[in-house]
Amino acid sequence: MKKFLALALVAAMVLCSMVAFSACNGGKKQVKVFEAYELTAESYAFAVDKENTALKEAANELLADLKESGELSNIINSFFDGSATFVYENPVSSVPTGADRENYLVVATNAYFPPFEYYEGNKLTGVDMKIASLLAAKLNKTLYIYDMEFDAVITSVDSGLADIGMAGMTVNEERLKTIDFTSEYYESAQVLITAADDTVFADCASADDIVAKLAAQDKTFIVGAQNGTTGYMYTAGDVDFGYDGFANLTAKGYNTGALAVLDLANGKINAVILDKQPAIMIARNSNGK
Repeated sequence: MKKFLALALVAAMVLCSMVAFSACNGGKKQVKVFEAYELTAESYAFAVDKENTALKEAANELLADLKESGELSNIINSFFDGSATFVYENPVSSVPTGADRENYLVVATNAYFPPFEYYEGNKLTGVDMKIASLLAAKLNKTLYIYDMEFDAVITSVDSGLADIGMAGMTVNEERLKTIDFTSEYYESAQVLITAADDTVFADCASADDIVAKLAAQDKTFIVGAQNGTTGYMYTAGDVDFGYDGFANLTAKGYNTGALAVLDLANGKINAVILDKQPAIMIARNSNGK
């Protein structure tokens, strides 16, 4: 009996220690998106090589048809509300080369940007990926989706490694120096994500209020954003792209927006700036909803 009581006491002490440790670390925090307060205004389009006018024309024809029929809105809305069923798996394990290359439409993307491109299991899906499949069918080619870092997408198109970049990409003058864009298909904006219990931005009632709060922070205040994206340029500053940034705080780059939000939820950074719809979906996933 004494031995049983001793073991029970030890178990209770271990459990209490575990609870205390968890309480001390706070656990993973809920996050919130300031979706009503848009920090930028921007448009998405697909990136193509300046000399590949035939592909640009075909993509523009497809987008025009999808807009006119209402199918573009249907596609976008289906991925926003979760009713989409489209998924795609590459038919070959590596980027096509050699004589067979001309039979493929190679699409460069960064597949961690829901609802525009992301994985369901080991298959690819999203707004852009669905449109990519329609474009490949229009060209009578086999689709190959090349998942890479976001800041490599333009280089891959410019070098010919990929035919087209479909990655929730914002059109701007600096990128147009290197590649061309199709017609625009979606209007987006950058928004702020913070911990749900954040007090810094709690009284903000406009985008201007958020900007003022960001400008009032110091270097100990860390804002995460995905490398190469408008969100990172907006935060860190990029003269070529027309963003002054916030030199007063610390901008931290991540390979994906989801990794930035993970660090936010774990209390490692203070905020994240990300494209609006991906911000909403990544935050929802982080919060387990």
